[in-house]
Amino acid sequence: MDKRTFVKTSSLLGLGSIMGFPALGKLFDSVAHIPSSELAQHEDFWLAVREGYKLKPEYINLENGYYCIQPQEVLNAFMEHVKEINMQGAYYMRTVQVENKAKMTAKLAELAGCSAGEMIITRNATESLDMVISGQHWNAGDEAVMAQQDYGAMLDMFAQVSQRYGTVNKIISVPNHPQSDDELVKLYSDAITPKTKLLMVCHMINITGQIMPVRKICDMAHAKGVQVMVDGAHAFAHIQFKIPDLHCDYYGCSLHKWLSVPLGAGFLYVKKENISKIWPLFAEGEHKEEDIARLSHTGTTPVHTDLAIANAIDFYNVIGASRKEDRLRYLQNYWTTKVRTLPNIVLNTPEDPTRSCAIANVGVKNMKPGDMADTLLKKYRIYTVAIDGRGVQGCRITPNVYTTTAELDALVKALQEMAG
Repeated sequence: MDKRTFVKTSSLLGLGSIMGFPALGKLFDSVAHIPSSELAQHEDFWLAVREGYKLKPEYINLENGYYCIQPQEVLNAFMEHVKEINMQGAYYMRTVQVENKAKMTAKLAELAGCSAGEMIITRNATESLDMVISGQHWNAGDEAVMAQQDYGAMLDMFAQVSQRYGTVNKIISVPNHPQSDDELVKLYSDAITPKTKLLMVCHMINITGQIMPVRKICDMAHAKGVQVMVDGAHAFAHIQFKIPDLHCDYYGCSLHKWLSVPLGAGFLYVKKENISKIWPLFAEGEHKEEDIARLSHTGTTPVHTDLAIANAIDFYNVIGASRKEDRLRYLQNYWTTKVRTLPNIVLNTPEDPTRSCAIANVGVKNMKPGDMADTLLKKYRIYTVAIDGRGVQGCRITPNVYTTTAELDALVKALQEMAG
C-alpha cells in the first residue's frame, strides 16, 4: 500500500480521531494482503494506529518496558468496568466475580497456548514467580541457579529463601553479546550440580532486551532432573510463542507490560504435574492439591482490572501477533543500526535481530547512565531509564507500536551529539 492509497483508505474509515475496535479492525483488514515484515515499515499506517493512543506531548516516551500505556479503547472499557462494579458493589463480588475471573483466565490461557487448569491470574510477575520460589519444598543445601541479570525482586526472594532454609544460590552472568545458543546453555549447565532443585531464566532480559534460548535451557535442565521457572515479564504479547513449546515448568509475567492491561494483573503458569508441589502464598483449604485454584487466593483483588484483560487481548488480536512483533523489531533495528558503529557508543543488546525485539540498551562512553538519562530528558525531551550495574551501563530504550521513526530519529540525533 503506497501513501496515497493509505491516506484515501484511512480517510474513508474516519481514522482522523481516536479509533475504536471496529475502525481498527477495518484498518487492519485493508492491509491484510501485506506481509507483516513489510507493513512494519509503513509509517503512515502506524501513524493511524497511533491515533488510538492519548500521549503526553511534553516528551517522547521510550520507556514502555516498565508499563505500556493502554490504547484509549482499552482504557475506556476499563473505566466502564470500574463504574459497573462500583455500582453493583457486593452483589457483583458475591455473584459473578469468580465466574468472570474464570472466563478471563480461559481467554488468557488460550492466548498462551496452555489449559486454563494450568494458569492463575495474579497481580504481577513478582507475585507469580516469588510464589514459585518461596513455595518450593526447600531443604538445607538445596541449590538454585539464576543469573545476575535476572530481575531484582526474584533474586531478593531467592536470597530470602537462602537465609530461611539454608539453600545455596548459584549466580551466573549472561554475556551481552553471546556467540551462540550453545554458549548460553553451557553457562547454565555448568552451574547445575546433583543438589540443584530449580533454575530460573529470563525469556527476555529486562535490562538489555536479549531473548534467551529458553527451550534449549529447559531441555538441558530437565535432562539433569532440574525444574525451570521462566520470567516472561517482557516476552508475553511482545514476541510470538506458546508456553508449552518452551518445555518449562513455571512461567510468570506482568500483563501491564506488553499486553497493555491496566496495572494490577499478571499470570502464573504451572505445568499440571507441578501444581501440588507449590505452597500457596496465602492459605487456602477449599481446593485439592492438584487444583491450581489453591494458588490463586490472595484476598480481595481489583476485579475490574481482571475484566480489562479481555479488552486488551481483543486489541492485541486485532493488531495481530506477527504484525506487532515485526513492527517492534523494526523500530529497534531502525535506530540501533544508525548508532551501533558510532565512536563512543556502546550497544548492550545483541546485533543478531533474532536475539532481541523492541528493547535495546545503549550507553555513551565516559558518561554515567544516570547522567545520560537526565540529559536525554532535560535537553532532548526523550524519556528513558538508566541501567547501571550487572554488566550493563546505559539507557534502556523501549518503543511501542505507537512510536514513530521521527521520534527515533530524534534519539539518534541526541546520541550522536552526546557521543561527540
